[in-house]
Amino acid sequence: MSRPDPPGDSTQVRPLEVAVGAAGLSTTEMVLNIGPQHPATHGVLRLRITADGERIVAAEPIVGYMHRGAEKLFEVRDYRQIMVLANRHDWLSAFSNEIGVALTVEAMLEMEVPTRATWARTLLAELNRVLNHLMFLGSFPLELGAITPVFYAFREREELQAVMEEISGGRMHYMVAQVGGLRHDLPPQWLEHVQAAVEAVRARLPDLESMLVGNEILQARTRGVGVLDPATAIAYGVSGPIARASGVDLDLRRDDPYLAYSHLFTSGGPGRVVTRTAGDALARLEVLLEQVHVSLDLAEWCVDVLRDMPEGPINVKLPKTLKVPAGERYLATESPLGLNGYYLVSRGDKVPWRLKLRSASFNNVQVLTELLPGTLVADMVAILGSTFFVVGDIDK
Repeated sequence: MSRPDPPGDSTQVRPLEVAVGAAGLSTTEMVLNIGPQHPATHGVLRLRITADGERIVAAEPIVGYMHRGAEKLFEVRDYRQIMVLANRHDWLSAFSNEIGVALTVEAMLEMEVPTRATWARTLLAELNRVLNHLMFLGSFPLELGAITPVFYAFREREELQAVMEEISGGRMHYMVAQVGGLRHDLPPQWLEHVQAAVEAVRARLPDLESMLVGNEILQARTRGVGVLDPATAIAYGVSGPIARASGVDLDLRRDDPYLAYSHLFTSGGPGRVVTRTAGDALARLEVLLEQVHVSLDLAEWCVDVLRDMPEGPINVKLPKTLKVPAGERYLATESPLGLNGYYLVSRGDKVPWRLKLRSASFNNVQVLTELLPGTLVADMVAILGSTFFVVGDIDK
């Protein structure tokens, strides 16, 4: 009768699963599923990681759990109706989504939008950018165990949500932009309310900053963690605050301006591109925080311009049936999370033949295959939280 193998003998596991550590101990790699229903993930995202002990050796983002077929639905909706669908893929950047579609259709129509509408759109886009960034500035520390910052972040969000709700009637899906301008004119005294909200947020922002930048525990969890080099960011198409935290100096508001950004990012304007070079989770947080200050400056500038501007139209009167000439057009905007691209193909009908969305979150998540290997499982949440994505923006 043969002797049984002793406990811990390598013959009890498949040879490919055996790894020998520095201490000479045999370990078995484990495949772990993080999500799709898990408190460590933003919404319905699944990460399949391979871990050797506490060290991640491979990671694969698995997306598609929220896929709603928006691009296919565009093909059976007219150009007014598709605004409702495009509004929703990144629910933290709803106005930016509206603007991207509207600008693409207007470019195909060669439509000239009234100046007041252009500046009002720019103001709303920057207010929406601050709202987006404040959400992540509250949720990222929360994922690391810091509960207090999210309450301060939401306090400031409520100030700006009030003025967004005043002009649109909505708190998430504003539906105030349309092809040709805005749906209706600015409410009475609305610019004064915006100015007061911006001043209140700016005055109280140091409270939130002191809990983030000056927090020793947060710095210990994020400094040098999840370092993304510029070459990898470019290779994966990463954009927005994540890419700029790695030294990729790209911002379409300056480099390919639309709306009124050509006036804001020239000499004398308040616009500037925020970058860092460390490329770690802390740098990504710092870029996001500083961009809030820049967007508040841009919003104040827009308020001053609109105050001095004479009364005039806020939109272009559209025909009852809006048809876009046959052709194709690609247009990209600098959304809060990165580059959003819109590729519109028309055959001269009242519905698009094809409208392809290039959403920022999709690329920002794919780079996790490069960021996570080699890191500790404990650092995974810190890296995941610093990639700033919305799951609906991935799946569309």
